Amino acid sequence: MIICAGNNETFDFATPMGVGLIETTVNLTRLCLFDKPEFLLFIGSAGSYGEHQIFDIIESKTASNIELGFLSGNAYTPLDNVISANETNKKDVIVNSSNYISTNEELTKKFLKLGIGIENMEFFAVLKVAQEFDIPAGGVFCITNYTNKNAHEDFIKNHEEAKKLLSEHVKKRIKELTSK
Repeated sequence: MIICAGNNETFDFATPMGVGLIETTVNLTRLCLFDKPEFLLFIGSAGSYGEHQIFDIIESKTASNIELGFLSGNAYTPLDNVISANETNKKDVIVNSSNYISTNEELTKKFLKLGIGIENMEFFAVLKVAQEFDIPAGGVFCITNYTNKNAHEDFIKNHEEAKKLLSEHVKKRIKELTSK
């Protein structure tokens, strides 16, 4: 099953789950309880911490849930905040998820030092629910912005093109997989 966030980030071939960690968790859990999918593929936009360029397509099976307070030494968590569905030796781009969009470019450079490359609000929730229900899962993302003071404006400016590129990429990959 292909899923996406919702609101203005929808696709004609994906089921919306909600925006952010909480809505996604609630709605995806409900879906899994009543009609458990064989697999989950999440598609959506993402912000880059600096190594990935606008409109890059990133595929990943690994997510983290690290808040900016952790990076500045103002918070800690007792939770396991990195999850992966990757069962290969291929190194994943780690996708960080938070209910907040990062806009502090200097602070978010610290994510790169932790091996985390991009951020998407929902992906950690998707992988956590998939893990709980033992469902293979992954994500495909298109970079819309960098995590800086212009993040929101750049997201708005690039969002439609990113959705188009994501649609083309996912449809192409589905065609490749089904023709084998």
